[in-house]
Amino acid sequence: MDYAVLLSARERPLALVEYWPRRMWRVYLFDDRSWRMQMIDLKPHSTGMLWAHRNTRWQFAGEQEHLYSKWEVQETTTVSADGRVEVRSESAGPRGASTEPLHTRTSGPSSVPVRRFLAPVEGFLCPVPEFGDWQVFAPFLTQQGHEPATTVVLRDVSVDEGSGPLRATGIEQLFSPGTCDTRDGPAVVELVDAGLLRITSGQLAVSDPGWIGETPRTVAVPPGEFPVTLSLVRTTLGASVAAARVTFLDVPPRAWEMVLLPGEDPGLLGERQFYGVGVDSGTAAFMDATTYHRALLAAPYACTATSSDPGPGAVC
Repeated sequence: MDYAVLLSARERPLALVEYWPRRMWRVYLFDDRSWRMQMIDLKPHSTGMLWAHRNTRWQFAGEQEHLYSKWEVQETTTVSADGRVEVRSESAGPRGASTEPLHTRTSGPSSVPVRRFLAPVEGFLCPVPEFGDWQVFAPFLTQQGHEPATTVVLRDVSVDEGSGPLRATGIEQLFSPGTCDTRDGPAVVELVDAGLLRITSGQLAVSDPGWIGETPRTVAVPPGEFPVTLSLVRTTLGASVAAARVTFLDVPPRAWEMVLLPGEDPGLLGERQFYGVGVDSGTAAFMDATTYHRALLAAPYACTATSSDPGPGAVC
């Protein structure tokens, strides 16, 4: 399974190591201010070791710029498997750096000087750690100016498990029209009627319409037609849909439960994790289960409309 490990000293973060089952690794490095200033991507090399094929560093003008990922300079070093190195330095454009996540920025530089040279690939390799063998990543800490040591001793430390898996809280407030505060400043919540959802099979299916899988999340509901409501949050930056709901009873919900697929165990969820519907396409769809299975047969062309009628029994 994928996991992340935090290396810290005296309650100060030094490095965050992420691992994915496809044998990909990523290391974030922090400076003395606990700012994330560097990102190293590693993948398997033909030698059987890990190869740091991409190393990205950022410079920020101040704390506010760091908070919103508005870098001043981004330097990216890419290394080929045979030691060919390219160093690309980007400066923020006239409008400042992008507010996109740090590793997704691809445009807006005012100058992009590039250096290319050859270097021994051994200098970019490190052993593949067994689980718990985090000393492998200790040498990376010197890249952020941390004091090197002859011996590094790492101890596993118990951490507060917090509130556990993500819980459905504050949902009613999402559907209470009026003013509210967001990280983008004051906002106004507006409710939008999205029409009626027709249920004939007694099963409501929910899915990302851009990713129709064979096993949808379904819940038993009474047959009939039920109103769909969108919660629209409007700020100075514009308006966006914060939530969508189907109303079956005109009474407040007593409790919220996750809809589980076979094999999903809530007891295995970690801090703020949950089982739910992915929205990689930026949209979600409510539909009758029979409509879902028809859409599965027609995928990938099913239920892609967002502003026109996608067909009976479905609301995107």
